[in-house]
Amino acid sequence: MAQHDPLPPLPDAPACGVYRHTKGNLYEVLGLVRHSEDLSPLVLYRRLDENGRPLPDAPWVRPHAMWNELVPSPLGLVPRFQKIS
Repeated sequence: MAQHDPLPPLPDAPACGVYRHTKGNLYEVLGLVRHSEDLSPLVLYRRLDENGRPLPDAPWVRPHAMWNELVPSPLGLVPRFQKIS
């Protein structure tokens, strides 16, 4: 991609807010970002404690496609992350 080419748009979702992982942990989505090499969308998030307070570790990123995956559960396929606020 040339330096002045327009960037592809980022996806609309997930929206910023608090999500519960299928394993029960809480995470706060801070926004969507791009990978510097291939421009793929990534979800920027941080871990929260059980009371919804941020944990002291640095923010994390996860591929957008992985964030939105359906994963097996006893109830069948469910979203890996469910928005709770």
